[in-house]
Order: sequence, then structure tokens, then C-alpha cells
Amino acid sequence: MDWEVLVVDNNSTDQTREVVEEFCRRYTGRFRYVYEQQQGKSYALNAGIRAARADVLAFTDDDVTVEPTWLQNLTACLDKGEWAGAGGRTFPERAFTAPSWLRPEDQYALGPLGMFDLGSEACELTVPPAGNNMAYRTEAFEKYGSFRTELGPRPGSEIRSEDKELGQRLLSAGERLRYVPSAIVYHAVPANRIQKSYFLLWWFDYGRAQIREKGRRPPVWGIPRHYLSIPNMIAICLPQALLRWMCTLNPQLRFSRKCWAWIMAGQIVEIYRLARDAKSQ
Repeated sequence: MDWEVLVVDNNSTDQTREVVEEFCRRYTGRFRYVYEQQQGKSYALNAGIRAARADVLAFTDDDVTVEPTWLQNLTACLDKGEWAGAGGRTFPERAFTAPSWLRPEDQYALGPLGMFDLGSEACELTVPPAGNNMAYRTEAFEKYGSFRTELGPRPGSEIRSEDKELGQRLLSAGERLRYVPSAIVYHAVPANRIQKSYFLLWWFDYGRAQIREKGRRPPVWGIPRHYLSIPNMIAICLPQALLRWMCTLNPQLRFSRKCWAWIMAGQIVEIYRLARDAKSQ
């Protein structure tokens, strides 16, 4: 297949441009430099989409190492149009050891570290793929739009889920996504992320992102939906989550349930933000 690499410089202050342009000179026609001044991951991704010339767009991050067969394996199923997109497996770097406070049986225990692994069997995806290891046909963006810029990390906000929202948008529209376990990347795991505080903050922002994905929904009997949601979550949902956390003795399960309580807290904070913004308009 023919391919090129687009590196989007999201208004960096280091030597990104010089490094990429050296690759462009060394491998003529294989690398291309794209500049996006508006900082934020979704702005950068959308700039790459606009600049791309291919029928299939594969996405990864700047802190992963890919297997030599990654691109071929990830995109092979997208040639004929049966699948709108595909996602592979993301493992931690080979030297990584999971901390003792994580439950290894929790499918998404390593989600805050960017991991995605649904096993070794190829299948149809019922959940969105991870943003560091996914590919879509270009026509999917033409039909359903690009990444939402109110999601995705940017200066002043670590709210992510821009990849999850895009994948879910396609799934909800009836598009088919393929899980390709042979498309493997290894994600770097900085020491500052293997901390309980980082995991709790990540899950808190994940809860905020869940609400932000939905946006403002229609009112119920003329009452703004967020006015109905906040009392229910504060009076029932959050206390239940806190009680389960505090009454659990197993350390791994206790931390898992604490993360769930932090998700609920993030949802409440984001619902309150929506209510406050709506009131000020």
C-alpha cells in the first residue's frame, strides 16, 4: 500500500518542526509537517484530517511504539467499505508492571494509561476503539463530522474522550467497526501516571466527559433536564457509590469503587456547569 505520515505540530515550543522537517528531507514523500496554532488535541486531529489525502486515516499518539506490521494489519479490513473503522490493541511498554492497588480482572483498569485490549480474537466492535490505535475511512469524517473540540485535552483542561465520542457517534449511526488484535502498539507509562491521584483525577474527568458527550438534552415537561439530574445524583447515586467504596475491605476492589465514586462526582460537577451556563445565557 501507499502511505504517508502527517505529524501535527500543535503550536509547540520545542524542536518539533526541525525534527519533522529533517524526516521529510530524509524520506521524501513519506513525511509531512502540519501546523495547527489552536492548541488542543481535537484541533490538531482535525487539522490532520483536513490535510490528509488518503482514503483511510490511521491515528496514533507521539508516545507509542508500533509493531512493524501495525499499519498493514490495522487498515487491511478497510479497503472495501464493509467496515467504517478499526481499532487494535494497546499494551503498556514491555517493562511495565501494574501497581498492586489495581484489579487485574477489571477490563478497563488500565484505561487511564491509554490501554485497550479486548483479547486475541478479531471481532466486531461494540465499543469505540482507543485514539492511539484506530483507523477510519475518510468518508466517515465527511459523513459524520470530525472530532468535537470541546472534548480532548487542551491547555487548562484534561477532559478527554474525543476518540470515544467519535467512535460512539459512528456506532450509533449503524456503522460497523472492526477489532483487529494483531494491530499492536506499546504505550509509554511515565512514573507520574502510576499514582492513585492521577487515576482518580482521570476518572473524575472521564465522568465530566460523559456528560459533555451528551450535551444539552431536551427538557422534560418543560423542566431543564439538568435540574432533574442533579438532585437524583447527589441524593441517591453518589451516596450509594461512596457507601460501596467505604464499606469495601479488599484494597483493590476498594480503590476500583473509589474510582467509580470519582466518576459520579465528575458527572455532577459537569451537570452543574451546564446548569450554570444555561442560567447565564
